[in-house]
Amino acid sequence: MNRTIDRTKLFFFGVFLIAAAGMWAYHLYYVWPKQDCEADGNWWSPQDRVCATPIPIWRFTGRLPDKIVAAPPAPAARASPAKR
Repeated sequence: MNRTIDRTKLFFFGVFLIAAAGMWAYHLYYVWPKQDCEADGNWWSPQDRVCATPIPIWRFTGRLPDKIVAAPPAPAARASPAKR
C-alpha cells in the first residue's frame, strides 16, 4: 500500500511540475511580450506575435496635420418656442 501511495504522490507532483512549467512558458511566450508592447503604446498582433508601432495616416498621404481640412461644424440646434 505504501508503494502505491508513493507512486501516486510522485505522479501528481510530476503533473504539477509540468503544469507549472507550462504556465511559465505561456506567460513568457505570450502574456509578458503583449503587456510590454501595450505598455509602450504600441499595437500587439497575436497572430504574428509582432509589436507594431502605429503610424498616422498623414505619413502615407504626405499631408501634414496642420494642412488637413477639418470637418465643418455641426449646425446649431434651433431653440424650440416655449409652450404656453
